[in-house]
Amino acid sequence: MKKIIFAIVVVFVIFAAGLFIGWRVNKNAADTKISSQTILQSLRERGFLVTQTNIMNESVKIATKQDTLWDRLLWGQVITAYGVVEVNLGVDLAKLKEEDVKISDNKVTVTIPAVEIFNSRLVGDISLENKQGILKRILENNSGYNTAMNELVKQATDAVLKPEQMTLANTKAIEEIKRLTGYIVKDKEIEVVVR
Repeated sequence: MKKIIFAIVVVFVIFAAGLFIGWRVNKNAADTKISSQTILQSLRERGFLVTQTNIMNESVKIATKQDTLWDRLLWGQVITAYGVVEVNLGVDLAKLKEEDVKISDNKVTVTIPAVEIFNSRLVGDISLENKQGILKRILENNSGYNTAMNELVKQATDAVLKPEQMTLANTKAIEEIKRLTGYIVKDKEIEVVVR
């Protein structure tokens, strides 16, 4: 009976010693200091961070300029198109430099590049109506699809580049960078500034 009690006490002491050593090692590992290089590397690894997606219904009417009625009848072209365009805005975190992350006693300041367009693309099909002059239809038949697609994407991109849209996208980028940096640095105030 004494051997069983002794064995239980030894197992308990070894288990308690293992817990204590694990706690001490883990406590020392948790005290590691976060440097600006750590934050910079973590943000750079994200690449391009899309912070705002705009989906817009666009319509366009493209008419070739012809001087006379005969020119319009023979060579004229009028393209009317409707489509849905997606434009993604965000921050290219790969452009961050070492001086963009600064750590003080109780504050981390991250300076990010301004928001830019990541991509613009057509979502789904284009509803297209193409009216062509007689000779244009016979000799230079052009569906107008590419012209309409380019113009729809250009209009959507121009709409997103308005100052109020860019301000909104920059605000969302700041919030997202604060959130991402907050995962790394938990005990400091985080300030994000746009270049």
